[in-house]
Amino acid sequence: MTDLEELHREMTAWRHDLHAHPEFGFEEKRTAAFVAEKLRAFGVEVADGIGGTGVVGTLTRGSGNRAIALRADMDALRIAEQGTAAYRSQTPGTMHACGHDGHTAMLLGAAKLLADEGGFDGTVRFIFQPAEEWGRGALAMLEDGLIERFPFEEIFGLHNMPGLPIGHFETRSGPVMSAEDNFEIVVKGLGGHAARPHAGRETLVAACALVLNLQTIVSRRLSPADIGVVSVTELITDGTRNALPGLARILGDCRSFRPEVSAAIEKEMRRIAEGTAQAYNVAAEVTYTREFVPLINDAALVDEALAAARDLLADDAVGVAAEPMTASEDFARFLNEVPGCFVFMGNGNSAPLHNPSYDFNDEGLLHGARFHAAIVRRRLPLG
Repeated sequence: MTDLEELHREMTAWRHDLHAHPEFGFEEKRTAAFVAEKLRAFGVEVADGIGGTGVVGTLTRGSGNRAIALRADMDALRIAEQGTAAYRSQTPGTMHACGHDGHTAMLLGAAKLLADEGGFDGTVRFIFQPAEEWGRGALAMLEDGLIERFPFEEIFGLHNMPGLPIGHFETRSGPVMSAEDNFEIVVKGLGGHAARPHAGRETLVAACALVLNLQTIVSRRLSPADIGVVSVTELITDGTRNALPGLARILGDCRSFRPEVSAAIEKEMRRIAEGTAQAYNVAAEVTYTREFVPLINDAALVDEALAAARDLLADDAVGVAAEPMTASEDFARFLNEVPGCFVFMGNGNSAPLHNPSYDFNDEGLLHGARFHAAIVRRRLPLG
């Protein structure tokens, strides 16, 4: 049997190494090489360069013909770390502010556990995905033939969650995390002197009115039964202290859980932009893109994931999440192809995700690795 204390020490060392050397999406060359080296040392078959910098490990035991996948994300964020740990980021302006270093270390730990101990009959795919943070990595791996080249019937993933106690797991069936759409509205007019607004068609007042009008999409245009968020995050003009702008850019994002709601938000945004622009005698151009799709858990596999967690932990440490989150997750792309389940794991009282002071809590590493192994043994049972 694996010495779990020694495994925890190893995973902690791996995690600290990864944390000290963060890499942005599709730049994870060192991280991918680190992962591939460890997997090969465990006796796991490795394919790298999948979808750019993705890595897939394959481990087969017994004669079973079923295959399942476990996924971890590897990329970091463009955030300057404010932490003071000895293993803090050595890459200026980039850090693991979302715990992907911990996710990678936990999946490596699970690979080592399963390679050493077995306890399952079939094939496991260990998917180490690039570029989750900007919603491109899963799609890149899929477009590179992930499922055709490394077939699997279902997939499981997990994410650490600050505020949830260490050793606690939770998830829910159905909608778990939202879609994310991005938009940019360019308002065009005719700038001029701040003392002579009547001589031009300045865009700032129109843009401000448009920002306010966009808030009616959720409050007045969507059904109260639907969840939707429309957030303006930037307003940029080409004006200056004594010059009225002739161009303004409004940027933001939208969240929803159903394609119909996403389509309704876009439709109403275009209608409001056109009408507001006409009222202020300017023009408005809307660019609307869909970056993340909704993450929808399979109900039966949620039950299996919660049961696997209860095999390891007390019942009161495993629960059903009360409501979906309006954050987004690239794992959702895999769930468009095969059924699966995404689980949240406690990170204790750490700083929030995407905060410059955030750090993954090493106390959770063994819980995550053992959960991954438990779901494999439950879904690919011996005999």
